[in-house]
Amino acid sequence: MGMASMLIGVASFSLMDAALKLLTAHYPSAQVAALRGLAALPVVFMWVLYAGGAQQLLRVRWPLHLIRGVLSVFMMITFAFALKELSLAKTYALFFVAPLLIAVFSIFMLGERVHRAQWLAIAIGFGGVLIVLRPDAGTGFGWAGTLAVLTTAVCYALSSVLVKIIGRTDSTPAMVFWMTCMLAIGATTLALPGWQPIHEEHYLLILGIAITGAIGQWGITEAFKRAPAASVAPLEYSGLAWVIMIDFAVWSVVPSWRTLAGAAVIIGSGLYLLRFESRRAS
Repeated sequence: MGMASMLIGVASFSLMDAALKLLTAHYPSAQVAALRGLAALPVVFMWVLYAGGAQQLLRVRWPLHLIRGVLSVFMMITFAFALKELSLAKTYALFFVAPLLIAVFSIFMLGERVHRAQWLAIAIGFGGVLIVLRPDAGTGFGWAGTLAVLTTAVCYALSSVLVKIIGRTDSTPAMVFWMTCMLAIGATTLALPGWQPIHEEHYLLILGIAITGAIGQWGITEAFKRAPAASVAPLEYSGLAWVIMIDFAVWSVVPSWRTLAGAAVIIGSGLYLLRFESRRAS
């Protein structure tokens, strides 16, 4: 169930991120992050009412939710900025540092044990990321966007490990709702001074962000609640296949051989981690 939830969440987030990238060409990064939170909030709240009622929102561990909310604001603003500066595929390639960080953070924050073979697979995964990130001649890395994605990856990894801790006592709907609510409030507050009027043709995109964002957040949250972090984290790599297809369909961008080679290494290491985890559990 945890693995299936992750795959659904990653696919939904890939579609949402494509819509966010389209919006970054017209609005500041903080406003795009705010629109993501504001659009998803009504959908998430309806899900909360359906899945147990509003009373579950009050029986939560407030300090941990607040930390996760702050992380979500930084995560979405930096990610929106990166989408504006970089291609969708390169943004994802950089973001793939996050699942590797989750496996590392789980050692210190959750006490999970990572075996030597898993460390080797994680190291190989980092090597695959480096293959993807090798800059094209004359274009460089795009340092502003690169640093933004790395900040996003750190915030996301910490937030995902916190899900495992909060999930011991709080419900999945409560975790999704408060993260979305704090993102909406925090990002909107930061975006208000430079807020731009919403173009009429973008409301359909915002609706799509609401639906895919809510589904994606549910999938990721449920995955880390139900399965070990080192087991579900490698499934983040399935997003690369989605963004390659989206890049081609929307922006007519064809991935370079380095992107494909790096993707093969990353996905291979992820599949090995999954196989290792399933053997150990059996």
